[in-house]
Amino acid sequence: MKRFAIVLKYELKEYFTNKVFMGLTVVLALLGVAALFLPRFVDMSGFTGVQVTGGGSGEETESDSGEESLYLYVDQAGVLQEEALGGMFPGVLWQEAEDTDALRAAVEAQEAEAGFVITGATQYEYYVYNKAMTDSNTAVFDQAMKLFYRMSYSREKGWDLEEITAMYDVPITVTEQILNKDSGSNYWYCYVLVIIVFMLIVYYGQMIAVSVTNEKSNRAIEVLVTSTSPNSLLFGKVIAGAIGGVFQMGVILGAVLLSYQLNRDQWGGMLDMFLHIPGDVLLAFAFFGLGGYLFYAFLYGAMGALVSKTEDISKSVSGLMVVVMGVYFFSLFQLMNVDGTVIKVLSFLPISSYSTMFARVAMGSVAAWEIVVSFLILVLSIIGTGVLGAKLYRMGTLRYGNPIKIGTALKDMRKSD
Repeated sequence: MKRFAIVLKYELKEYFTNKVFMGLTVVLALLGVAALFLPRFVDMSGFTGVQVTGGGSGEETESDSGEESLYLYVDQAGVLQEEALGGMFPGVLWQEAEDTDALRAAVEAQEAEAGFVITGATQYEYYVYNKAMTDSNTAVFDQAMKLFYRMSYSREKGWDLEEITAMYDVPITVTEQILNKDSGSNYWYCYVLVIIVFMLIVYYGQMIAVSVTNEKSNRAIEVLVTSTSPNSLLFGKVIAGAIGGVFQMGVILGAVLLSYQLNRDQWGGMLDMFLHIPGDVLLAFAFFGLGGYLFYAFLYGAMGALVSKTEDISKSVSGLMVVVMGVYFFSLFQLMNVDGTVIKVLSFLPISSYSTMFARVAMGSVAAWEIVVSFLILVLSIIGTGVLGAKLYRMGTLRYGNPIKIGTALKDMRKSD
């Protein structure tokens, strides 16, 4: 135990004295905080729908600042109602051009942002200098043309358009009573959490494998195994990597979630689908995410011991990466059906429960005993993987040359036993 503590302390020191590691943690956390505090100091009402509450008056609009867009029109059919356009195109100043040529010239000179020439009751031409991918002017003007047509037709027939519209667009009031989980609202933060735990496993798993291989390539392992046991080395590296990873991810994710809670009103709740995560889901994510990380970290450490050069690591961990990637994509695809048989089975398998179980907690129906049984299976699998990984690590530490295949390593391990 003393040897393990020494290795753990040394590995943790490597993480927390690493300027890149600590700097990246601080920078990403500060960037997340700055982005989520932005509505307090910058008027983002056009995006969030909420006026700024700090750092300014929050009262200035496009019309107050004189930044209205100029749109021109030529009404050859005599159907356009300028007051109706004002409601459909907020922040736009409408002016009538002399003719089509004048409108075209103004748009070409970029004196006007866009222009519309109405050639018939249901026909028009749209003029724009550079059409952006987000340009929705024609879609909105289509609705305006339909409104003009209805107004003209109703006037000719002597109908009351407002009465007809009220009949067709009668408001419906619905009160939802969600008795368990709202899968639609919970989907996106589950999606993000699956990606986070996947990145944690791959990034820190690779770091552990590289660390082990570096010690073999510079032959430092020969000194280390004489002063401590391979078991202490592997467990120390894995646990230190877990602490380092949880620290970095916890600081960044914690800063982002806390900042959003403080500024949720300024965002108008529009990021709830990503950042308003219930406590039970975060708790399940913490336990199963950490468990899944430890499960794979022991295997990554063992895979690193099977090669002597860092350039061979990708070859050694390729099979493991296939499993991790397969589980990752399969979990994302199954988020649309969290109560299905497939994801229920996956939530009990240690290779996939780290992502599928907390998804079921967030979006589906899961009994308490299922969570307990799944976590116990994961814990037992971590212990088994740790023992197996330690044996592979011990067997491969002093073997140099070509990468050792996992099948060969398992056969040699059985013979030695």
